[in-house]
Amino acid sequence: MRGAFTQLRRLLFASILCMLAAAALTFVVDPLQLFRSSRLALYSDDTRVQNAGLIRSQSFDTVFMGTSLAIHFRQSDIDRALSVHSLKLAMTGSNSRQQAFVLEQAIDRGARRVIWAMDDFIFVDAADIEADPYLPVDLYRGTVKGIASYLFSATMAKESLFALLRSVPPLRQPLARAAPFLPAKFAMPDVDDIYALPRDFDVARDYNAKKTLAAFSYITHPARSRFLGEGYDYEAMVRHFEQDAIGLIARHPGVTFDVYLPPYSILQFVAMRDASPETLKIVTDLTARVAQRLTQLPNVRLHDFRAIKAVTHDLNNYGDVIHHSPLVDAMVLRWLASGEYRVDPKAPLKSLNELKAQVEAYRVPQP
Repeated sequence: MRGAFTQLRRLLFASILCMLAAAALTFVVDPLQLFRSSRLALYSDDTRVQNAGLIRSQSFDTVFMGTSLAIHFRQSDIDRALSVHSLKLAMTGSNSRQQAFVLEQAIDRGARRVIWAMDDFIFVDAADIEADPYLPVDLYRGTVKGIASYLFSATMAKESLFALLRSVPPLRQPLARAAPFLPAKFAMPDVDDIYALPRDFDVARDYNAKKTLAAFSYITHPARSRFLGEGYDYEAMVRHFEQDAIGLIARHPGVTFDVYLPPYSILQFVAMRDASPETLKIVTDLTARVAQRLTQLPNVRLHDFRAIKAVTHDLNNYGDVIHHSPLVDAMVLRWLASGEYRVDPKAPLKSLNELKAQVEAYRVPQP
């Protein structure tokens, strides 16, 4: 019996030593750069986690927020077009609660300008930020719970080990070449490449009218068209807009917010017109509320890109009915810089009325 107890005690002691060693490794290597910046750092496409480290380790005066519609922008392009020092914090599939929380952390770290791609569907009802299972809020806040979950994470210990091995000169090149095949998330050497398309990306292959029309046919099929309105509840969306967007902006009167409504293809709205008209009414009513509220705030510039026919009616600009190509990314930055499509506070519904007229008149091209 005594021998079994001794063995158990040794096993427990060895387990504790292993956990402490893993935590020490993560602290020293610090793959997220929560404690210190590193010239050897590598980055991950897991933006909900990676952003916590970026906010603490990067220098910036401007932050760029959005969903998958904004995920492929490069910081270098944003900086060049807008003469800023930016940090991209876009998160695929994110909602307004998540976006507002992350933006608040970045503002607390010194951001004086926010560029916010405000999709209507970010305001769908979802879990409160404190109960959100997808965003590690304690990691962002640097609480004891958050730091402990980071230091004692097996995943972070594994990433730290890979990073340590990559720092050994003879292993650096072989591991860099093998990175796509290794079970490591932190593999990008340049923060500019986080969720950005390769510079030699074939735009025409993935963004073309054939794919856009196929996506339109898919989402308007009677067996699937009900999903067009999934999560679209006007009262809930207005509530989240007021709490998450207006609340954040009002708390930071010294920060300039450039909010833009992304240039979906015209087929996004036509799909609603044809297959879910009640959803289209929710979207247009919500847009009216957004335009009227935001244009009255002194630290907000609202830009509406949804009625630019030369772009939104050219289906070769899209990979489905909402996701536009990198060529349109560049246009968005030029429009933001010029202020060409800024919404006039004296006529906040002008661009929305133009969009409504376009949607009513549009006829879907036949294959």
